Amino acid sequence: MKQTKQIPEPLSGWLAHQPLQPLLLKLLTLCDVAGLYIVDRNQQVVHWSQGAAQLSGLRTEDVTGKPCLQEYAITESGDHQKQLITSLKTDQQKINLEKIIQVLYDRDGLFAGGLGLLLPAAERPENTVFPKASSEAPAHVPRLGTVGEAPESGQQGFQGLLSRSPAMQAVFQIIQNASETEATVLVRGESGSGKELVAKAIHDLSARRNAPFLAINCAALSGSLLDSELFGHVRGAFTGAVKDHSGLFQRAHGGTLFLDEVAELPLELQAKLLRVIQERNYIPVGGDRSIDVDVRIVAATHRSLREEVKMGRFREDLMYRLRVVPIFIPPLRERREDISLLIWHFIQQHNAANFRKIEKIDPQAMRALLDYAWPGNIRELHNVVEYAFAVGRGTTLRCSELPPEFREPRTVEQQPVQNPPLSADEESVAIRQALEQSNGKVTLAARSLGMSRATFWRKRKIYGV
Repeated sequence: MKQTKQIPEPLSGWLAHQPLQPLLLKLLTLCDVAGLYIVDRNQQVVHWSQGAAQLSGLRTEDVTGKPCLQEYAITESGDHQKQLITSLKTDQQKINLEKIIQVLYDRDGLFAGGLGLLLPAAERPENTVFPKASSEAPAHVPRLGTVGEAPESGQQGFQGLLSRSPAMQAVFQIIQNASETEATVLVRGESGSGKELVAKAIHDLSARRNAPFLAINCAALSGSLLDSELFGHVRGAFTGAVKDHSGLFQRAHGGTLFLDEVAELPLELQAKLLRVIQERNYIPVGGDRSIDVDVRIVAATHRSLREEVKMGRFREDLMYRLRVVPIFIPPLRERREDISLLIWHFIQQHNAANFRKIEKIDPQAMRALLDYAWPGNIRELHNVVEYAFAVGRGTTLRCSELPPEFREPRTVEQQPVQNPPLSADEESVAIRQALEQSNGKVTLAARSLGMSRATFWRKRKIYGV
């Protein structure tokens, strides 16, 4: 538990008789002219004084209750530190400020946010040396940059995964531990959250790193094609099988096979997969002899396999075989402290192409990016950055360079209604109508029917829609 500073007498005796909440509110009112602000454990701004608003150029009503900008973040390792930060006011004027922070802990000794005090840089005593804002981050956390300008080079993550989120740090630890074993891993997360990157990290950290890593999306192929692609086939097994074909299990021998959207596997293939996991051998399509195989399986799904088992769509025995080590990836909307970090990461990637170089992000554009729900997670964020590079020019990313959905008025998203299962004809009609109502936007159409994008795409192929 974190040690707190001893309160001297007679202050401790006086505080023991004071109602603390009214006292705190009066102190905040008294300090309103100072550049004081407070963030919670999730880096949400809970208090932004008028003094902080005047110094930063960010209005209190625009900041309070929202994720704080990176330069004002308070991390646990930065306790009692003074930092020199640079920000960009809404009028594009660059300002230099000094930030002094005090980390707060709850009754259980857990990190609970902190207090920040902003001062004009000119008020710094001449002989005082301040570390840069990025130097306070612990070694496993990528360096921070400001929102107005690109962060310093040298960002570090974990096996290609970038995050400042405590929840993701826990995920990184599970990946590290699981990679040291041969256990089967089930990764669960929304579309675009980075499930394949997690699988690749497990492979790269394991003893199998020098053997193949192969991946397949189980929702992208029909049952018969998936059977052949996974387990291979022999010559003459079916029309068009003019020669033997090695399946993914055989080609991944000694390495790792990543089964994305494993919940979409047909039941007959689930039985075959279970046999491979249990017996370490399988029979190719049309074959008459088994093939021994040594492959580690990492599976992924955006669905709850327990719910799929209850609905009779997934084998319970296979579920237990797959989820020996379950890993859940939080969606981007639940780790908003990662948004600006990832934006700058992708900007730097595109800057290297020398087509356009973005050095700053307009504060209004950054606010729109931070407030967005990111239903497509990191993949969607990358696409937004790519869109901005394609349509905009100059060194500043502006609101006008963001996709249309960032300028549309927000509406409350309708939850899909749970209806009885549809017949093939009804489902085909429903898919057509959903596409028409969403103006051809597949993600919106799939969501309106309660389907994943992969399932929606597969059913479109089946019905020829």
